[in-house]
Parts: sequence; structure tokens; C-alpha cells
Amino acid sequence: MFHTILYQPLFNLLIWLYNTIPGHDLGFAIIAISLLIRIVLWPLSRVSLKSQKSLQDLQPKLDALKEQFKDDKEGLAKAMMALYKEEKVNPMSSCLPLIIQLPILWALYRVLQDGMSMDGLVNLYSFVARPESINLSFLGFINLAEPHIVMAVIAGILQFVQTKMLMAKRPPKKIRKESGARDEDMMAQMNTSMLYFMPVMTVVIGASLPGGLTLYWVIMNVFAIIQQFLTFKKKKVEAVEVIKT
Repeated sequence: MFHTILYQPLFNLLIWLYNTIPGHDLGFAIIAISLLIRIVLWPLSRVSLKSQKSLQDLQPKLDALKEQFKDDKEGLAKAMMALYKEEKVNPMSSCLPLIIQLPILWALYRVLQDGMSMDGLVNLYSFVARPESINLSFLGFINLAEPHIVMAVIAGILQFVQTKMLMAKRPPKKIRKESGARDEDMMAQMNTSMLYFMPVMTVVIGASLPGGLTLYWVIMNVFAIIQQFLTFKKKKVEAVEVIKT
């Protein structure tokens, strides 16, 4: 089922794009399929982003509740549910879209692996032309079949930007004291560690993958940053309009 419903259609789309885009450059085909996948998943990603950002914005209030009900787990659970209801935030909505996307992303990962090998062409539909060869040189000098450290570094930088955009800004110390919220120094340190750890891991992993997969990672991060910017900008405008009314 995985092969028939997800893998084979995506693989045929990649080869069709490779045949259709002038120049027969697998790199441009990877960029095109990344864009198409991102457009298809846009509604799910948008829901997930808005939910993640809402949860980040609620963190100071959640910290205050944890301090208030530190000895009452049942009371804390009720207070948190009431807060979610009041702020119209569903914690599960940030996870469900990601779970739905995982099979698609895994299928695309497999597709890019096979797309760089002539052996994978046995999975082509009868109406998709079989290329005589696959040009693995992106822009004439990047070998997509070999690891590419520069693209891995770019992917790491983009991962940092993407993660930074999702992090909530903590209120000034004076405001935190006035609101009664505990200064979660340990949590802040963990968030900062993750901010730098994830990009480093992205570079390490990306440097060990074929350049075609790293290129896909770079393009998906670029689209993710653009989507986050547009989603958060729209949310900010909506919040301002609500305040004005």
C-alpha cells in the first residue's frame, strides 16, 4: 500500500518533472517536487504552525499555573484545560498534521534515493517516458549523488532560522515577577540548547547524505521559513484588528 499509494506516484512525478523541465537537471526537479509537496501540505502545516505558536505564546501563563498548582496535579490539569479553552488553543492540533505528513515525507525520502539511480526506473508508469540517463549534476557543478558540505551548512543555518522563529519571546524579568510566573531558567537553557543543537545535527546528518537529499532539505526549510513568516504575520494582523475592535 505504501509503495502503490505514496512511493510510486511521487517517484513518477519526480521523473516526469525531470523530463519536462528544460535542461534535464535533477536538482530543478527536486526543487519543483519540493514546492508541489509544500503547496499540497500547506493547509496542514499552517494549522500546525499556528497551534505551535499559540502554545509558545501561552507558555508564561502555563508557567504561572504550574507555580500556582505545584502541589495539585488535578487542579493544574483543570486549570490548563480551562486556559486552552479560553484562548481557543488545541494542543493536539500541532501534532496531528505532523503525524499525517510523516508517511509522505518518508516516501519522498525514498523517492529521492531511487531517483538518483537508474535501477529505480522500473517503477515508472507506462505513460511516463524513461530517460536514457539521469543527470546528477545540479547547476553543472554540484554532484547530487555525493555528500555536499556547503549545502549541509546552508541547511543548518536555515534550520536555525526556522527554529528561532518558533521560539517565544520571554517577557522582561520585571513583568515576570509582577505576574507571579516563575523564572524557568532551566527550561530557557534547554530551549537555547535545542536552538543550536538542531542546526548542528542538521549539518552533521546533511553532510552524510547524498547532495540530492540535502538539496531537498534546504528547499523545504526555505519554504517552511516563508510559510512561517506569512502565517505569523497574518496572525499578528488579526490580533491587532481584534484589539482595535
